[in-house]
Amino acid sequence: MSNKVISILGSGWLGLPLAEYFVSLGHAVKASTTTKHRLETLSALHIEPYLVDIGQLGANIQSFLQANILIINITSKNTDDFINLIRVIEISAIEQVIFISSTSVYANLNKTVTEDDIDALIESPLLSIENLFRESVKFKTTIVRFAGLIGYRRNPGNFFKSGRTVDQPDANVNLIHRDDCIEIINQIIVQGIWGEVFNGCADSHPTKKEYYTQAAINCGNSVPVFNHTMAKSFKIICNQKLKRMLNYQFLHPDLMKITFDSSD
Repeated sequence: MSNKVISILGSGWLGLPLAEYFVSLGHAVKASTTTKHRLETLSALHIEPYLVDIGQLGANIQSFLQANILIINITSKNTDDFINLIRVIEISAIEQVIFISSTSVYANLNKTVTEDDIDALIESPLLSIENLFRESVKFKTTIVRFAGLIGYRRNPGNFFKSGRTVDQPDANVNLIHRDDCIEIINQIIVQGIWGEVFNGCADSHPTKKEYYTQAAINCGNSVPVFNHTMAKSFKIICNQKLKRMLNYQFLHPDLMKITFDSSD
């Protein structure tokens, strides 16, 4: 793949290392933040920094969108803001978009769900925003619905340290390591897979009780309290389409074997 100009809207826990990775591959990378003090951090990493708030798009947005590819990785669920953003993208140089979504768009139907499982989708702002991007004819969008993000300092063994109770302990977990998120995004670009929807989730789906018990023990924390009184409600996210179309093998396929460290 020839070097490209890639703009990343959102430079947080996933967006920043994603930007650093693309810089390491030789791409020209622009990344946005909503806080001024992070501009210097981005610049020091050879990332062209931009102050962007999609609720108040400024004059710098067209410069930010002078790129081949836009990756959208922000938490906003404001549909009106995204309608305005799409209008601006449509008159920009952007050719392809990767929209980072979430497996929260699927209901807990006590079964395995795929990208074609229309009946499993929950009407929500996030799903509406996905559809807005897919409907635009000015650029091509690939949607990636990531499961719960883990890795490095985001260690599930610390999620329940304060005595919080884990409900429905027999339900399955759907998680993915940040390393896999980054490489999946990279492979979509390398292989030019546009106009698709992918589920991004590790291969294994242990129960909450299995997973959080081991994770807590590995951290030296007390095992969480499990509440068995609620009816079991779950979903298992199928990743087979992503693995097939991208010929992708997960870097961290087995959640029970992932180790964590303190680096970001």
